[in-house]
Amino acid sequence: MKVKLGLALALGMVFAGSQPAFGGDYYAGALGGIATLSADGRSVLSPAMSQLSLYKPENGPALNVLAGWDFSRYLSVQGNYIWNRNDLTLVSTAFGSAATSQYEEARSSQQSSVIVDLLGYMRARDSRVRPYLSCGTGLEHLSSSVNLVKLATGSLPLPPQQFSANHIALRVAVGIDLKIARGWAFRYSFSEAIASNPISQQLVPPGQRGLENFQNLFGLVWHF
Repeated sequence: MKVKLGLALALGMVFAGSQPAFGGDYYAGALGGIATLSADGRSVLSPAMSQLSLYKPENGPALNVLAGWDFSRYLSVQGNYIWNRNDLTLVSTAFGSAATSQYEEARSSQQSSVIVDLLGYMRARDSRVRPYLSCGTGLEHLSSSVNLVKLATGSLPLPPQQFSANHIALRVAVGIDLKIARGWAFRYSFSEAIASNPISQQLVPPGQRGLENFQNLFGLVWHF
């Protein structure tokens, strides 16, 4: 009986030693910070009529709730829910020999997205300091509503009081995990999400650039 028990323990130790050192490790966390949207504008000039348009975004709050799986010593797959809010100023003007039309309005916008990322770490999972790069994609929803029409003259059509759009976004990020206690890490992340631009489509004339969403985020990640 003792021989069989000893043999079983030895086989168990051999089997355990043959498993990958990284095993399967899950984590979850929350990050908060600042979101910055890219601006856009356009000019169309002609002898009969000239048009100018632009929108100017302000920095706003951002939140990233995440959960992931370390499936190797250097790679992880991560699911994200990301939300941010930003104030906007939209301006359009058209002028010719006969008349001038223009408007300026203050708006708010919100974006929420579900993104799946692949993270590649520069150091092994048992390291205290772990820089990483990530890339992912998912579905993003943007909505915007008007807060105040500051000026409106002439015949230029105003953007709808409310508009929204769904689109696919590509997200890339750099960051670092710093272990601060058993199972806990502090994370900093700088990310950029690129997607089509429903804000520019509301300008007269419409803008031509895509929408870029830059986020500086700080928070905690718990490994379990």
